[in-house]
Amino acid sequence: MPAIEVGRICVKVAGREAGRRCVIVDIIDKNFVLVTGPKSITGVKRRRANIKHLKPTEKKIKIRRRAADEEVIKALAEAGEIEAPEEKLEEAGEKGGR
Repeated sequence: MPAIEVGRICVKVAGREAGRRCVIVDIIDKNFVLVTGPKSITGVKRRRANIKHLKPTEKKIKIRRRAADEEVIKALAEAGEIEAPEEKLEEAGEKGGR
């Protein structure tokens, strides 16, 4: 079981988003991956992250490489990792108001 792979759920251990869960959506090179929370669920923006700043969990969701945030939310809901994604999206929309 490779620890760093597309769909792996990780916990960020460094930076402003430390302690928050994220999902690997692409592998950039041997040191960096592309992660997303998605922001509407965990507060982690889609961004490049050093693999040394991630702690992989045992959990993995089935997503394609470079999956959109909506696809990640759907996969997380199907895996039972989040509850009612529609409610959280509505709440996030009410707060932002941009």
